Amino acid sequence: MKVLIVDDDRLVCTSLKIILEMDPDVEVLGIGNDGADAVTLYEEKKPDILLMDIRMKHMTGLEAAEKIFEKHKDAKILFLTTFSDNEYIIKALHMGARGYLLKQDYESIIPALRAVNMGQSVFGDEIISKLPDMIAKKPSVDYASFHINEKESEIIEKVADGLSNKEIAEEMYLSEGTVRNYLSTILEKLNLRDRTQLAIFYYKNR
Repeated sequence: MKVLIVDDDRLVCTSLKIILEMDPDVEVLGIGNDGADAVTLYEEKKPDILLMDIRMKHMTGLEAAEKIFEKHKDAKILFLTTFSDNEYIIKALHMGARGYLLKQDYESIIPALRAVNMGQSVFGDEIISKLPDMIAKKPSVDYASFHINEKESEIIEKVADGLSNKEIAEEMYLSEGTVRNYLSTILEKLNLRDRTQLAIFYYKNR
């Protein structure tokens, strides 16, 4: 698992490199100290995962991620930051980041990297705990404007509740294949990439 580390605190970068390379399956390809470094190093190194801070001088992690996603839609970016602002969380996940962890959760970094490398999305406990507040503060979405029908909106809600395709199929008396087809159509209509982005869309607009 090849990882890039980008953080404007050089001590944090050095500490992360030591922690990560204690795992024999992790190789740190390089270290950067701002968003511009992240963009350049990503092009040069092509890492499996970019582990990056958000608030950095010159170019933020969010700005860097946006530039990287323009060229590499499947990039796996995991944010590791001290800031749990709702605005940052929503923007990071909406643009396609694979996770959002807080720096104090050092022991969860390697498991999170493994999960992201396997295609999963990860969130720290504090981030998950903030979702209800995000839900409460957002207006409801007009699904009709996205050409989302009633059955599709029901599937969106069940995905946001954490149900698997099998569980959705059982509850709605559909086949798993039909649920997968519905989900693909929904993601295409909303211009989203995966179930995590769909859940965040629901949380933002409920």
